[in-house]
Amino acid sequence: MTAACPLPYSENERVLLGHGAGGRLTAELLESLVLPALGDGRGAPLEDAALLPGGGGLVMSTDGFVVSPLFFPGGDIGSLAVHGTVNDLAMRGAEPVALSVALLLEEGLELSELEAVLRSLGKAAQEAGVPVITGDTKVVGRGAADKVFITTTGVGRRLPGLSVSAAAARPGDAVLLSGPIGLHGTAVLSTREGLGFEADIASDTRPLHRLVAALAGLGADVHTLRDPTRGGLAAALNEIAHDSGVAVEIDEGAVPVPGPVAAACDLLGLDPLHVANEGCLVAFVSPRAADEALRAMRSLPEGSGAVRIGDVAPAGGRPGRVVMRTVVGARRVVDMPVGEQLPRIC
Repeated sequence: MTAACPLPYSENERVLLGHGAGGRLTAELLESLVLPALGDGRGAPLEDAALLPGGGGLVMSTDGFVVSPLFFPGGDIGSLAVHGTVNDLAMRGAEPVALSVALLLEEGLELSELEAVLRSLGKAAQEAGVPVITGDTKVVGRGAADKVFITTTGVGRRLPGLSVSAAAARPGDAVLLSGPIGLHGTAVLSTREGLGFEADIASDTRPLHRLVAALAGLGADVHTLRDPTRGGLAAALNEIAHDSGVAVEIDEGAVPVPGPVAAACDLLGLDPLHVANEGCLVAFVSPRAADEALRAMRSLPEGSGAVRIGDVAPAGGRPGRVVMRTVVGARRVVDMPVGEQLPRIC
């Protein structure tokens, strides 16, 4: 029997910030409470978006955004709400068709601030080529919310020939990353806490559906796509390793971490692998298609920094484990984050 460190919990069994972090506490909450209450979804991979019943290749995703502060270098809650949902659709190989937007507003919010958020949201939707076709607005009393919370739901249509899933990674696959990590989480945290990194770090928030469309030509050679948002690259790789039943190995020197992000993480005691991103993706592709996939990604601005960061271990590796080969020649396990290092960054 293998010893295991118990997850932190409250004696009164209350919701913790860590339950929304995208790591092990989130998975525990989903598996023990949410999924059993809503239906028997246990055992199935938890994808960024779901195929709608009845065929037709339609995909749907919904996401809530509670970021604080509302505005940060490189973006704001309005553009982030569009990009996040568009990207969740893209990670299932779908191009966005339409969005709905629900606003939860706090009494006392300045209308000028709300207007700025909505103008940014509308501009982001227009630039992504996806219309906002319906929505809802609610207002709650002072102190019952924090200015603006946004929920977006998106519907997309799967690209022909592209069938990707978190459970489809295979032994030998190349692991590709479309760009540097850690920019979004550190940009939001620095702005919120006044840490002084704002001049050097801007969020990478942007839509990724065109990048996925560039990979669609590789068809069945593209197995898995995931954008490493909450929980960062570590959470995304662990989810894929778990759902696919494979072992993933990455090279520390190959993972692009911008200098200012590395400095901020050193100062704050954070692991860049655990910091949220909003404008990069991880792709698991067959090894024969790795070079072509990198060329396709690098042909677009959002994939200009694409690199190969590792591979899936051959059959026989320890399923569900992610290991990093360090620059000094050692190996360390990359764990799924447990609690909440950076609350309210998306």
